[in-house]
Amino acid sequence: MTKARKTQGEAATERFELIAPLIDEGMDKGLRAAAMLKIAERGGVSERTVRRWLASWKKEGYDGLKPSSGYKRPDARLPESFDVIVEEAIELRREAPFRSVRDLIKILELEGKIEPGQISRSTLQRRLQEKGFSASQVRIYVKKGAAARRFQKEHRCQLWQSDVKYGPHAAEKKGGRKKQIYLVSWIDDATRFIVSSKFYTTEGVSALEDSLRTGVQKYGAPDAIYVDNGPGFRSEWLKTACAKIGTRYLSARPYHPEGKGKIEAFNKTTVKFISEAAFKKFETISEYNDYLDIWLAQDYHKDNGHTFLSGISPEAAFASDSRPLRFVPEAALREAFLHSDKRKVDKTGCVSFEGVSYEVGLAYIGMQLEIRFDPSWQDEIEVCPEGVAPFIAKKLAVGENCGPGEALPERVQGKSPTTSRLLDALEKKHKENKPAPEIATAFKGFWEGDENV
Repeated sequence: MTKARKTQGEAATERFELIAPLIDEGMDKGLRAAAMLKIAERGGVSERTVRRWLASWKKEGYDGLKPSSGYKRPDARLPESFDVIVEEAIELRREAPFRSVRDLIKILELEGKIEPGQISRSTLQRRLQEKGFSASQVRIYVKKGAAARRFQKEHRCQLWQSDVKYGPHAAEKKGGRKKQIYLVSWIDDATRFIVSSKFYTTEGVSALEDSLRTGVQKYGAPDAIYVDNGPGFRSEWLKTACAKIGTRYLSARPYHPEGKGKIEAFNKTTVKFISEAAFKKFETISEYNDYLDIWLAQDYHKDNGHTFLSGISPEAAFASDSRPLRFVPEAALREAFLHSDKRKVDKTGCVSFEGVSYEVGLAYIGMQLEIRFDPSWQDEIEVCPEGVAPFIAKKLAVGENCGPGEALPERVQGKSPTTSRLLDALEKKHKENKPAPEIATAFKGFWEGDENV
């Protein structure tokens, strides 16, 4: 079984998710100490290590959580992919709560997810207990069910919720073919203010990230986001982006979206807008988005009928909140939302990405390079060679005629040979191994002076 080693970014994201509950400066000291002990136990590290990670994050942000190149898991006895294995075990227990830990391990072994004897029952049982999926914990939900309690944050930007709603059909441009569009929205938990809402032609990761980035640009970064467990929201890129801007990533349990009532209530409200938009007979997605902005600004945000806002509007609640907004510098925000991948440079000095070739340069032929990109970019990617400043690679332009080739870099160039080193070496070996000639008996001495001969 191949073990996938964590990258520095993955390790930093994992560390941020562990220490995120400790970032709140207003936390009671006693609660902070108790939380720190639990985090240390859950992460398999010492309390001192947790304190060091927290200090590094406060000093250097996301980059301060990146381990050195020699990073190893805190518990070297566990496989590198142990967290993935635990998630697989949780999924198996969700499917059938009656399965024992022995059953879970057996299934994972039969499916080739782990090697026989690689994970002990006690180790897996302990981790399932920590995550709330021991047999006894799951039986509570199965027999009695779980009640969702109402909650509301005290200040703006402490928590944003998001969801995706199926919208009408629209074309990307006039005269184009109409297709399903999707509404992606983010609501501030404390004030019901919509920090971002927009129609997209996809419900995938690119739409979710673009909508979140739009909200952060306008209103600063939230302390945390709360999303459901859909494929788009489970994106590792989204988790890493949140870690880089100091936002905690929280997700609902699969098939249990309790706690997302505020964004779901907003989505029901948008039915009114979509119904009114039908009378306008919009053709393009931009028309829907233009009037959605108008409807939000002039109707929803000015509505005083929200039960839990004490008779004031979301706009007034958000604007009157004394908590300062935490804006992220543009360069850091751009960095946070860049996706990354690895690509090998071919013999023409290009890398291929999503079916398109980008010119990197002959100096990197044969190297494995990290590339970074934004889903909205069309004609370029960012290349990050180790030890060299990142640079932009443009899409390969293919002309009608071949121009003169670029000179090979010095590191792969050689001097013109004046002889064959192979044949010279073989000749030398041949001479060393050639046997010495045998000496024959000479009779000349016997013949001289012998009169009878």
